[in-house]
Amino acid sequence: MNSQNLWTERYLGYIKEMQKYLRYIFNGHLVFVMVLAFGGLAYYYSDWVRTLDSNFPAELIMAFVLATIVTRSPINTFLKEPDTVFLLPLETKLKSYFKNSLLLSWVMQGFILLIVLTAFIPMYAKVTGASGADFGVILVVLLIIKYLNLIMRWHVLKYQDASVSHWDSYIRFLLNGVLLYFVCTKANILFVLITFILLVGLYRYYRSATRGFVLKWERLVDLENKRMTSFYKIANMFTDVPHLRGKVARRKWMDWLLDFIPYGKKSTYNYLYARTLLRSNDYVGLCLRLTVIGSVVLAVFTNIWAHLIVTFIFLFMTALQLLPVWKAHEWKVWVSLYPLPAKMREVAVIKLISYFLLFEDLVFSIVLLIKGEWMSALAALAMGLVFLLGFKNYAIKKIKNFKR
Repeated sequence: MNSQNLWTERYLGYIKEMQKYLRYIFNGHLVFVMVLAFGGLAYYYSDWVRTLDSNFPAELIMAFVLATIVTRSPINTFLKEPDTVFLLPLETKLKSYFKNSLLLSWVMQGFILLIVLTAFIPMYAKVTGASGADFGVILVVLLIIKYLNLIMRWHVLKYQDASVSHWDSYIRFLLNGVLLYFVCTKANILFVLITFILLVGLYRYYRSATRGFVLKWERLVDLENKRMTSFYKIANMFTDVPHLRGKVARRKWMDWLLDFIPYGKKSTYNYLYARTLLRSNDYVGLCLRLTVIGSVVLAVFTNIWAHLIVTFIFLFMTALQLLPVWKAHEWKVWVSLYPLPAKMREVAVIKLISYFLLFEDLVFSIVLLIKGEWMSALAALAMGLVFLLGFKNYAIKKIKNFKR
């Protein structure tokens, strides 16, 4: 078997799969919202940068964020479940296959690091007066330690004990963070070299300790499935994804919310989809995380227009996350057998999503009130109410597309 041909085939299949869903994700209205959002945030980011002085901890923030991205080093293996049977006997012949996977992962994640570093340039330059050469040095260091982290991650995946992976992440994050902090603060080169040598020493230890270890194929396949599932969850907001397998949890502690739904035939779909939203990890978990993240972002900004833009963006993202709940019972015949008008199902879904969005908007307004930005709080609340009015028409059109 030619491992190079196998990798090329898997890679091309991956690209084809991405293209199939990306054309639905980056449709006209989403591109417009993204351009509006990034344009607005970039404008207020530049205004915020002008207010910074030399006491602002730009180096510490950069080291923390970049170290987090460097430490998290998933590897695109493109492995599938049948490989645990058919490729297992050929493990020793797949060295070039996995080398290509490491190289591709390095290129893709290096591009992400470049984007994040570029976003930090105005802040870092304003606080430290750094030049283009300084950013070049930081980028080179980032790419080198990213490749080291990927190789270390690959060796750690060979351990049988999963706890080794957690400790490895903590240790690498600490070393990466310290090294990047020394580089960003232009510390003595001796400190940089010592930290880098420790990182290389950790890599050599893993390489030596795992020599003779075989690959944990089931674990690699599971990690690849999780990586693809994350993408499919995003794509599922825009089109039907047959590969997606949702998970549910009982969440008995949230049952009190269902008490607000009156008992009766008219509430059948309300109860069904409320249960679905509360039990599914694909909906309630993501929405709560978006609400928390949005609140943190609002707490950082101080401009009323920035607050309105952030509120709109997060309400829009939450709406996109929730709309696919319509398809949750698409293949269950008994739902279609309810002696109820089909329109009632549509009304119930839109009403429940509107409640979620209203809750999120209220949280945003409360956060702004706690900050003392009462004008922004009122504006955010008004923005949410206007958004809900427009959301109904958007949801009706989206649900019609789901029915096709």
